[in-house]
Amino acid sequence: MKFSVNWLREFIDLPKNPEEIAEFLTRAGVETKNIETRGAKIDKVIVSQITASSRHPNADRLTVCEVDDGSGTKRQIVCGATNYKVGDKVPLALPGTKLPNGTEIRKSKLRGVESEGMLCSPIELALGEDASGLLILSPDAKIGAPIGDFFSTDTILDVEITPNRGDLLSHFGLAREIAALSGKKLKSKPHDSKLPVKKTGVNIGATRECPFFSARKIDNVKVGPSPQWLRAKIESVGIRSINNIVDISNFVMLELGQPTHAFDADRLKGSINVRLARDGEKFLALDGKTYSLKPDNCVVADQERAVGIGGVMGGEEAGVTESTKNVLLEAAYFLPTSIRKTARELNLPSDASYRFERGVDPEMVLPASQRATELIQEIASGTPAKEIHIDGKLPANPADVSLTYEKCDRVVGIALKPKTVDEILTGFGLKKTSAAKTTKWKIPSYRRDLQRDVDLIEEVVRAYGANKIPGVERGRYLPSSAADHAHDLESSWRSRFAAIGLNEVRTSKLLPRERFAFSEGAIELRNPLSEDAVALRPSILAGLLAVLDRNIRAGAELVAIFEIGRTFIPPSGKEERHLGVLLWGNVASTPDWRSQTNRRLDLFDLKGALECVVPNLSFRSGTFPDLALPVDIYSGDQMIGFGGQLSPVKSNAPGPVYIAELHADLLLRDEPTTRFREIEKFPAVTRDIALIVPEELSHEKILRAIEEPREPLLESVELFDLFTEKVGEARKSLAYRLTYRDRSRTLTSEEVNAAHAKIRERLRRDLGAELRE
Repeated sequence: MKFSVNWLREFIDLPKNPEEIAEFLTRAGVETKNIETRGAKIDKVIVSQITASSRHPNADRLTVCEVDDGSGTKRQIVCGATNYKVGDKVPLALPGTKLPNGTEIRKSKLRGVESEGMLCSPIELALGEDASGLLILSPDAKIGAPIGDFFSTDTILDVEITPNRGDLLSHFGLAREIAALSGKKLKSKPHDSKLPVKKTGVNIGATRECPFFSARKIDNVKVGPSPQWLRAKIESVGIRSINNIVDISNFVMLELGQPTHAFDADRLKGSINVRLARDGEKFLALDGKTYSLKPDNCVVADQERAVGIGGVMGGEEAGVTESTKNVLLEAAYFLPTSIRKTARELNLPSDASYRFERGVDPEMVLPASQRATELIQEIASGTPAKEIHIDGKLPANPADVSLTYEKCDRVVGIALKPKTVDEILTGFGLKKTSAAKTTKWKIPSYRRDLQRDVDLIEEVVRAYGANKIPGVERGRYLPSSAADHAHDLESSWRSRFAAIGLNEVRTSKLLPRERFAFSEGAIELRNPLSEDAVALRPSILAGLLAVLDRNIRAGAELVAIFEIGRTFIPPSGKEERHLGVLLWGNVASTPDWRSQTNRRLDLFDLKGALECVVPNLSFRSGTFPDLALPVDIYSGDQMIGFGGQLSPVKSNAPGPVYIAELHADLLLRDEPTTRFREIEKFPAVTRDIALIVPEELSHEKILRAIEEPREPLLESVELFDLFTEKVGEARKSLAYRLTYRDRSRTLTSEEVNAAHAKIRERLRRDLGAELRE
């Protein structure tokens, strides 16, 4: 909600610097989102009066106005607004003016008609949010006077009010909060209503939805424009001026937090009846729309029809207009849950419903009615009735809350003097009713959020200052658990995949009715919320294929994605954490050892990606109906998933799609170990082995033959060459570089040759390899 600092100063003394006010409130838990300075001290913007208006000859939506600027010479202005009439006084920006939004005003021709300036709206002068029409000034405004004479500089605080603090949705409410937090005294408070009451003329049929309703007749009102001070106040916080009666109602709501509503008394038929709507009852609201009501909507009605939706919006048929002579002023208390439900069902939020939803102060209903009546009497020359008509009963005050000083000290963390606690709670409007070891506190009617002792302690902390409470280290060291290690390893996977160019995606655990592959046998939901969420996913690949499809339709040339998430294995629905990887498209044009041009991603790219996270990775031939090139994926001797090239009938993608899905829990179970060693001090010795083997013999088997049993001096093995030409049919030639090292000394050639010879012999004996010299 937006608050005017000038308006707040009418209730309490505030620091000169608005930043101090904002910081003070934010520290106390009332967050200030924004600070905005407003005013109309703009050179060459003056008060003018429209003396004539005609249609633009070349534009349907423009008019040509003749205005008097006090200089003795009439000016011609082309205008696009429609909310004015001849005789209205409006702001005129003369040529040479620079508006707050940076617009410079010059003499110009608009559709062939000369315009000697611009008539301004509130938003163009930074005086409000309204951009729908001109800013209509008070009839008392002096023609030719600078606009700054009517709009003093003000600061607007945009404050974030939490839903449980409906008592702060007014200038008096926020000032009362500042007084309680700072220890200052309020300059003024609303006066209690001491009018005689009559329990006639008003009947409440919906006592749950509307526990209390009041109505006061005010005769002989003069409806017209509001005085400048009233317009300036409500427009400063974003409320558009309508007429003096409506503006007074809005003013009282912004000042005291209690919404009121004025009906045209002459258009009402008989007494007021607050009842529930009839099913399908039609209601024409003040926004010009007709709403179809439901039986749980509360309405304010006369003897013939509904004239207002209780706590939400008034009706067009009994609204105040320029011809209104007598008004009936409503002030009531509505049930917050009822207002919230009605406003949501009708999609009809309003400033009134915003406050009623959060709960207004029941004891402010009659004072707000009295305040509005006094203003109508002062501004609109109305004659109020000497009594007020009521029905119902105001809700009881909140229950007393017990508090012990010992618990307050324990929760806060420091010892506070009981006198300090009492002074703080008393400042918030609470009254101590019991002074025993366990004190009891009477809660004011406007603080229904205070229900437990910890709520009172929170108020103590807010007023005392959380910054004054020293921090205490309450934590203690706990050894890492298996879950911690799994979380760390999963985070490491994400970093590694991102480092090689894969993007992480998050897809829904629920599958749509129209599914992609890998969703066969999915467990159906009994009561799905929509057609896009009807079953639990048995495979993480279903979501990845949907992502691929959307990206291809969007024009992507490369899709390299992964996801780590939960799957639900049919038929039992057992939850498993899976890792899915999908690759499709062309590798960026970076030359590599295989090609100097663009190339498509292939199975080796998939294997390379998985090697980042899977220790001892190997692919073995597998069988899977949805894959054209299926492989079983192993970590060591344990099968952990499957992958391969997706069958073309399972995807609309142009070109091969490579996928893999791993049972991540099998990998995350193992506790990750990190080993460190010092930099080697002694040199390494390398030897190469070139061999010719059958083409079907895999690199994995050759590597295993070299490394098992492990030669103590062998440090690493690297494949550095592969070719198939000129070595015979169904044969291939591979070359490996073997590195030998001892960490304690320099190796001799004899030692290296002996170890190398053992490996050569093992390759010849176990694999039948032909060694090339």
